[in-house]
Amino acid sequence: MSTPFEKPQIICHVQKSLNYTVFDSKWIPCSAKFVCLGNYARGTGVMQIYEVQHGEVHMIKEIEKAKPIKCGTFGASSLQQRHIATGDFDGNLNIWNLEVPDVPVFSVKAHKEIVNSIDGVGGLGIGDGAPEIVTGSRDGTVKVWDPRQKDSPVANMEPLPGEAKRDCWTVTFGHAFNDQDRCVCAGYDNGDIKLFDLRNMSLRWETNIKNGVCCVEFDRKDINMNKLVATSLEGKFHVFDMRTQHLTKGFASVSEKAHKSTIWQARHLPQNRDIFMTAGGAGNLHLWKYEYPAQRSKKDSDGVDMGVAGTVNLLQNATLSSQPIASLDWSPDKQGLCVCSSFDQAFLPLRVAIGRLLIRLLTAVSVFSLDVHLFPREVGNKAL
Repeated sequence: MSTPFEKPQIICHVQKSLNYTVFDSKWIPCSAKFVCLGNYARGTGVMQIYEVQHGEVHMIKEIEKAKPIKCGTFGASSLQQRHIATGDFDGNLNIWNLEVPDVPVFSVKAHKEIVNSIDGVGGLGIGDGAPEIVTGSRDGTVKVWDPRQKDSPVANMEPLPGEAKRDCWTVTFGHAFNDQDRCVCAGYDNGDIKLFDLRNMSLRWETNIKNGVCCVEFDRKDINMNKLVATSLEGKFHVFDMRTQHLTKGFASVSEKAHKSTIWQARHLPQNRDIFMTAGGAGNLHLWKYEYPAQRSKKDSDGVDMGVAGTVNLLQNATLSSQPIASLDWSPDKQGLCVCSSFDQAFLPLRVAIGRLLIRLLTAVSVFSLDVHLFPREVGNKAL
């Protein structure tokens, strides 16, 4: 007979209140540290760096900036540098060295309005090809930037003359499995999802999920496209099987009404691409597992290959806040460890025990603090 302890457990490690609004939080690679990005009530931006030590979270650095910071990524940085790229409310793209954060190492006026979303690829040993950053903005454009080339983007996806400008809420990289291929997926406020092929500089596929798209993410960036998760305002998410594209029907998908409110984020577990977490507007987290079908493709009536969607199973859920959880990030180094932030001005490092890892966590939170202490602290001669 199964017991509740055989299910994965979501364990809140520590909760800390802040005096500013947090829009994003990211683990610093190869460390026990994470950075929170947001804005003060006086209208300035803030970056705070925290470290997990002996079961507690301590702030080790605070940096105030002129403009509120909306989003950030380490995806285009090397493991040695660990520079974070940020997008702010004034449309600026900046890259910061967190050891010397006074002046950005790269800065460009990326958009005319707020940068809603940012993602990186080609860094951290993930994905082939050049390091690149993609930004999506309220001005309706999606732009790809190479930090080695200043002032102008390497790709600019914008509405055609006469087309309505839609607010781009989310962007992500994928399909970066060799030096030539790379895709960008963008989600918009009207429910549009668009897949841009950067190799051919073309729109490869588009669909509409009928409600604003809050988040899109591939299960992995550095492989031939496998799965894409898209979340929406109405509390539903869609998982697209990206391996087989039909000429008229596109990609097969499965949808799930997961939350009673907006799903702000979806993040795949780095160590297991079939497990992902969704974060809801009611302050709750849902942990899911995707199950593949027996056959991932079949022939239609004309003998053309079309995809077959799998199923999603809810593994666990937990309510952590009374306000929306706006950001969520898995640790790339410690399986099951993640940090999330909510609009009640708090962040919550927590642990998701998956499979056998659960055994080490059932005794007490103090055991968890020992697990966290095993993080590597240094890369080369740099201690971040």
